[in-house]
Amino acid sequence: MVDLDPRVVAVVLGMSVATYVTKAGGLWLLGRVEVSERTEAGLEALPGALVVAVVLPELASAGPPTWAAGALVVLVAWRTDSVLLSLVAGVGALLLLRA
Repeated sequence: MVDLDPRVVAVVLGMSVATYVTKAGGLWLLGRVEVSERTEAGLEALPGALVVAVVLPELASAGPPTWAAGALVVLVAWRTDSVLLSLVAGVGALLLLRA
């Protein structure tokens, strides 16, 4: 059995509550504020921009197998519009290319 440090559990639970409150508060606030079309378009593009900001540095420092898997992810996402299928294809390709 794994012994859990109560402080670690408390920190994880605290971060979970903070994340939920931040997200719920933002949704509540946006429901009460008039948002322009430009702002709405920016908010819709934000998740993709965050993914690119996290993934691109890793791709830049990686080798050809990772680049090929990344290209496959983009292709599958573009053709199928499925995040899950893109993820499975990318991870599978990376595992095969590194083997």
